[in-house]
Amino acid sequence: MAKGCAARLAGIEIPGYEDNEATFPELQARIAKTVVFLQSASAEKINGSEERAVSLKLHGKEIEFLGLPYLLHYVLPNFYFHITTAYAILRHNGLEIGKMDFVGNY
Repeated sequence: MAKGCAARLAGIEIPGYEDNEATFPELQARIAKTVVFLQSASAEKINGSEERAVSLKLHGKEIEFLGLPYLLHYVLPNFYFHITTAYAILRHNGLEIGKMDFVGNY
């Protein structure tokens, strides 16, 4: 989600990954590769993308967004859904984490 969002808002090609990671080290390598990509998507390319046309193919049909609604109403809800689900699974499986582990310390 992060690499697709950054690429679409910057107007650059989305890098393709094979989605074949099977171990934590492989997942950590994928995260590191994504972070490097995100750092390469310059703020200058993303700034002003609020009105940029964004097109996605979802469930066999083309969905059109403008940049800001794409970020606020599609990307961020997806991001929080997955992070919340992972957090709940970890808690369910006995990891002793609480709300502050989710929202951070202020």
